Amino acid sequence: MQPNDRYKNWDTNYEWKIILILSLAFGLVGLDRFILPTLWAPMAAELGFTIEDLGNAVGILAVAWGLSAFAMGFLSDHLGRRKVLIPAVILFSLMSAFTGMVNGLIGLLMIRAVMGIAEGPVASTGVAVAVEASHPKRRGLNNGIFQCMISLFGLAIGPIIATQLLGFTTWRNVFMIVGIPGLVIAAAMFFIVREPLAQMAASGGQRAARPSFVQLFQHRNVALAMLTLMCAMGGIFVLAAMMPDYLLGFLQLSTTDMGFVFSAIGFGGCLGQFALPAISDIIGRKIATLASYILAAVFLYLFTLQGADSLVILFVLLFFASMFNFAALAVLAGPVAAEAAPVGMVASVAGLVIGAGEVFGGGVAPVIAGRIAGSSGIQNVFTFAIASLVVGFVIALFLKETAPRKTGDL
Repeated sequence: MQPNDRYKNWDTNYEWKIILILSLAFGLVGLDRFILPTLWAPMAAELGFTIEDLGNAVGILAVAWGLSAFAMGFLSDHLGRRKVLIPAVILFSLMSAFTGMVNGLIGLLMIRAVMGIAEGPVASTGVAVAVEASHPKRRGLNNGIFQCMISLFGLAIGPIIATQLLGFTTWRNVFMIVGIPGLVIAAAMFFIVREPLAQMAASGGQRAARPSFVQLFQHRNVALAMLTLMCAMGGIFVLAAMMPDYLLGFLQLSTTDMGFVFSAIGFGGCLGQFALPAISDIIGRKIATLASYILAAVFLYLFTLQGADSLVILFVLLFFASMFNFAALAVLAGPVAAEAAPVGMVASVAGLVIGAGEVFGGGVAPVIAGRIAGSSGIQNVFTFAIASLVVGFVIALFLKETAPRKTGDL
């Protein structure tokens, strides 16, 4: 059979339906995950929380997310996508609502940990479902649409939604309100999501033999993607965690001006996660990743040289630094991971790659950045972020090209 024959009768209708529903689900993951810092001030005022407590709440979710991304992705490769994905969406939506009921730090940490466990498989299993539903020539495009929603909903639209809702209700009700849409999405998934046929053996319709854990690393891009994604996420989480304090404390911006500049991370990240995976379908995964790393480092360096005299320049530089940083993340966590996976194990490999990036980027990197800020000043944390991007570029030099247009697998 010629490569083109396999895709002659491709179900494009299902492809677009599944990308739409996955994108909405991942957008809600971003909203539920990143709305916490926006609502922290009224929460802290009522419950006596500190900024260190916020760091712990953010970190515990990231670590739980990273570990769950692989474990649940591996489970979905064995039990099926629906049995993991749909309960995960229901659970993280409920945890968002339960966050509005907390009365102490221990309860908050427990809820956010469970939320991380539920959100991790939406990332890893979501990548697998998106890849399995996508024609190879649209893998990057569709993964870009899917992944960019976490930035759009979580870092761009989310703060606006939260602050507007706070105008007429309490922070507790905001958490409960944003948990409702996920339950609707889970119901829609029940009727739309299918199990992949690719995992069935050609003979007798039986499931193909599953590779062992060690065999998941047969393609060199798996280990390389794990390592280089740690660097990409290190840059992203340092920006997201440290930027408000940098803008307010070091550049002495007003709260309103800080909000304007900080929103560049969300809008730039959304565009990068959408555009570069799509472009990588044409120019290749490797060159797209390498270009993203270099341009992210350059724009972030230029950002550190800019003072507080021009908010527009600050916004533009941070927009492009975030755009290219998130672009590297999207290419690596989506098409690079998927195309390196053995047949039927896409969610496991995506979980490995995403999990490694989450644990380091969301858990370790902000701690390192915090210590740098405490010992030598918050302005120096961006040197760490730039160095992380440069190391990511060096590792990505050894990636093997897998884009179907480049390998001829179309």
